[in-house]
Amino acid sequence: MRNKKIWSFLLFFGLIAMLFLAACNSDDEGSEGTNDEGNDSEEATNEDSGEPKVLIFGRGGDSVNLDPISVTDGESFKVTQNVFETLVNFGEQDTTINPGLAHDWEVSEDGLTYTFLLEEGVKFHDGTDFNAEAVVANFERWASGTADKYYYYKSMFGGFGDEEGHVIESVTADDDYTVTFTLKRPQAPFLKNIAMSPFGMGSPTAFEAAGDSFGDNPVGTGPFKFVEWKRNDSITIEKFEDYWQEGLPKLDRVVFRAIPDNSTRLNALLTGEIDLADGVNPTDAGSIEGDSALQLFERPSMNIGYLGLTNTRPPFDNVLVRQAMNHAIDRQAIVDAFFEGRAEVAVNPMPPSISGYNDQIEGYAYDPERAKELLAEAGLPDGFEMELWAMPVPRPYMPDGMKVAEVMQKNLADVGITAEIVSFEWATYLEKARNGEADAFMLGWTGDNGDADNFLYVLLDGDNIGSNNYTYYDNEELHDLLIAAQSEVDENKRNELYMQAQEIIHEDAPWVPLAHSTPLLAGKAELTGFLPHPTGSDKLHNVDFE
Repeated sequence: MRNKKIWSFLLFFGLIAMLFLAACNSDDEGSEGTNDEGNDSEEATNEDSGEPKVLIFGRGGDSVNLDPISVTDGESFKVTQNVFETLVNFGEQDTTINPGLAHDWEVSEDGLTYTFLLEEGVKFHDGTDFNAEAVVANFERWASGTADKYYYYKSMFGGFGDEEGHVIESVTADDDYTVTFTLKRPQAPFLKNIAMSPFGMGSPTAFEAAGDSFGDNPVGTGPFKFVEWKRNDSITIEKFEDYWQEGLPKLDRVVFRAIPDNSTRLNALLTGEIDLADGVNPTDAGSIEGDSALQLFERPSMNIGYLGLTNTRPPFDNVLVRQAMNHAIDRQAIVDAFFEGRAEVAVNPMPPSISGYNDQIEGYAYDPERAKELLAEAGLPDGFEMELWAMPVPRPYMPDGMKVAEVMQKNLADVGITAEIVSFEWATYLEKARNGEADAFMLGWTGDNGDADNFLYVLLDGDNIGSNNYTYYDNEELHDLLIAAQSEVDENKRNELYMQAQEIIHEDAPWVPLAHSTPLLAGKAELTGFLPHPTGSDKLHNVDFE
């Protein structure tokens, strides 16, 4: 009798245990945010369930490096913008200057001294303190670099160390939370420059230990900390629990997935594999707007897509050939065919939205006969052979580089130029083009700070050959104008200098300017708080699911 009672008790206890385990398994299902059939996003929005909120961000390519000072590509900045923070910030959807890691600052009357008061209690992801000494350490690291290592530092501050063109004289820690910058000459866009993604503050402890491999395990103060990088597949960042701004970020995790084809990426959004898609084809905008499960985002336009002509490689060392290229390519046809009314033909190497744009310059007309005449004047009446480099990934300023290259190939054939289309993996493409190995290459630029200097000086001044000036174009008269414009604090006088600079560039024709686009993104309808930034580097700290 006693054995029967024990057996009944054990049977009853076993049934209770099975019911308990079944309930636990039910609660755990989908907790890793896999987005199976779109169910995960729904679970991720349920705050009461305690499930993590996971954003899967589909983009056109992988990052090149996650040390922001060592890269120039937008795919890297998409990630680093959320891992690192800068002393000052841009506005939510513009390039006005706002507090960042510095809550206040003062500028001397002569424009040579900037004093920043830093936020207190800020931690790096490795637990070390952010303070004035950390700011000094970051700038000393960058200032001791080289042009082939820290491209943006040279582009924005004119050089390194004791070089004559280096704008920054010194960076000093006055106390734990006060840091002073002393400049050699006034630099009008200085605050905008230091707000740029490349100048995010890294942990000195981390970058001193890691050296050149800091980008493999980046450590900043941002709302998200780095977790994992699966090359050419995905990068995962997660909420930094000790983030200094209370209540942020709202997401627990972000996974950046590389999906090179625009249509495949949009399909991944439709099937629930991802929550947000960058690089939407303009032709797909209508169907997205008509789908109640989706929403379309327009990024404020601040870009230029162009065909760069390497000015040191024959025959592009001849200005007549470069002008001929400009007349040979039908830019309006390219805009009509690939941008669905969401772009305008480019005339100058910066968009009309930037202060100082010269709207008196008339663009090179599509005129094959004039192109032939110029080639004949250059001693090439029968044309020539060349390589035409096409981007391997979609970019905001060029949704389908290969197809645009095919149109240009046909245009060039019509004037006797035989263009062979070639391409490379994205990081290799950028490196080889930067090294001057291309005849002509498709590329573009999304403005970093909303200033004309960030287009004209950064992309086309001789100082930046080997960094962001891929064409190796060098004009001393232009250089003098651009340096004068940098140092001029009167906005009207600056604009006049930039207008003169654009006239020189137009005549020298180092590029074939193609288009200024309005880039598109698409996301699930329940996505909130996402504000596309004109720089292309989006902060995700306020993103949430309804």
